[in-house]
Amino acid sequence: MTWHIYLILYLIFYVIYNQTYKIATKKMKNEGSLTASIELIGFIAAIIFIPFFKITIPTDYKVYIFFSLAIIFYTLYDRLNTTVRNGLEASVINIINQLSVAFMTISGFIFFKEKFILKKFIGALLIILSNVIIFFKKQDTKINKYVIIGILANLCFTIALFLDVNISKRFNLAFYVAISLFIPGILIIIFERIKIKQLKEELFKGNKLAIIITATSTALVSILQLRAYQLGGVSIIAPLCSLTVILNVIASYILLKEKDNIPKKVVAALLIIIGIILINN
Repeated sequence: MTWHIYLILYLIFYVIYNQTYKIATKKMKNEGSLTASIELIGFIAAIIFIPFFKITIPTDYKVYIFFSLAIIFYTLYDRLNTTVRNGLEASVINIINQLSVAFMTISGFIFFKEKFILKKFIGALLIILSNVIIFFKKQDTKINKYVIIGILANLCFTIALFLDVNISKRFNLAFYVAISLFIPGILIIIFERIKIKQLKEELFKGNKLAIIITATSTALVSILQLRAYQLGGVSIIAPLCSLTVILNVIASYILLKEKDNIPKKVVAALLIIIGIILINN
């Protein structure tokens, strides 16, 4: 398949993932057990796709060191992500998650001594501005704790990406995604002392269908996006992937009845799309 097909499928499944994750949080028993359940089911879903990609296992030990460090920050992101999804609208979450693109761009200038390019810097500022537009309320000076957690989550995701640069190309793609879901799920179970009974309760007493769809979608989203990047290149794929922002605003309006601040959300979504185009071109 061409990158066009992978991209279209990515957009579809990301919208499904974003919507069903929010639905799953409404009946969850525990944030940690929900996160772990989604990741472990996602691990099983990813394994199914291993035969569809070339079997490659890296021999360089440094790959495993950086991958292990990245896994730690992916775990933090995944766990914080559930808390944020429980407290914010699905349409808003997708907007705040774009902060990682801005963080990556600015960090590249600061830490990797990349050549400063004005349009990329402006693109990063537009993404940050889009979040300010969404969360600023003139009559309310209180800082929403879920916004702070969302920012911390995206910082963790940014660090993970820096550590994880080009590592996925060294593995069988589906195997790589499977491991990046399985290990965080196990770490969350260990550190939050989650019992098997809690995982079963989360699945069977929560919204089982939403959890299974979310878990399957998270595996597919990762595989489809990485494959699209491999075939199409970052400068082409990244701006098109940002279409998930406006698609999720629309989907959340229709499916989740998130009708507050629609004009602000649309403006923020458009600023993000413009910002990512500037960064990647």
